Amino acid sequence: MGRYISLALGLLVLGNVVSAYSQERVLIFSKTAGFRHKSIPKGVETVTRLLKAENIQSVHSEDAHYFCVDSLHQFAAVIFLNTTGDILDDQQKVAFQNFIRSGKGYMGIHAASDTEFEWPWYGELVGGYFTQHPPVQKAKIDVVDRAHAATEHLQEVWWHKDEWYDFRDVQPGLHILMTLDEQSYEGGTMGKFHPIAWFREFDGGRTFYTGLGHTEESYDVVDFQKHIIGGVKYVLGR
Repeated sequence: MGRYISLALGLLVLGNVVSAYSQERVLIFSKTAGFRHKSIPKGVETVTRLLKAENIQSVHSEDAHYFCVDSLHQFAAVIFLNTTGDILDDQQKVAFQNFIRSGKGYMGIHAASDTEFEWPWYGELVGGYFTQHPPVQKAKIDVVDRAHAATEHLQEVWWHKDEWYDFRDVQPGLHILMTLDEQSYEGGTMGKFHPIAWFREFDGGRTFYTGLGHTEESYDVVDFQKHIIGGVKYVLGR
C-alpha cells in the first residue's frame, strides 16, 4: 500500500511541476530605435517555436506599453531580441526594474547590448555594452563552461559564423560561458579576454546574454537553438 501511495504522490508532484511549467509565459521584445536587424522576424519565429516545444507560452511585441505592472506580471521572463537604442520611458524602466527585483528573468540576444546606453542599471543587467563589430565571418568560440544548460551540448571548441561584437563596461561577477579567439577572425579589439556569452543573478532576478544571433542563418543552427533554449531555462529557474 505504501508503495502505491508513494507512486501517487510522485505523480501528483510531477503533475504540479508540468502544470507550473505549462503556465510559464515569456515576452519576446524586439523594439528598435536604432539599427534594425533583418533577422528579427526569423529570430522571433525560431524562439517562439523553441519555447513552444518546451511548453513555454510566449508573446511577441514591439509595444513598450507591455512594460507596466499590469502587463509584466503575467510573464516569468523577458527576452530582448535584437533591440536597439532607447526603447523604454522612465515609468517603463521602473516597471522593468521591479519586474527583475521580484525574481523574474531577463535574456538578451545579440543587439540587446546595443540598447539603453544612457541607463546604467540596464548596462549592469545585460552585462556589457556593444562598441563595434567587423564583418560577418566564421570564428572560433572557446566554450569555457560546459556545465550550463546553454552550453552542455557543445564541444570545447565551436566554430560558428556570425557578427562578432566587441564590448565595453563588461560587468564584474559575470559567469562567462564562452569566449572568442580573436586570432581566428579579423577585426576583434578586446584582446585575449573576449567574452561572448554569460549569465548571473542580478538585483533579485536571473540574467543571460549571448552575443550570437545577427544573421538569419544563425537561427537555423541547431547548436545555437539549443544555446538559446538553455539560456531561457536558466532565466526561468528550471
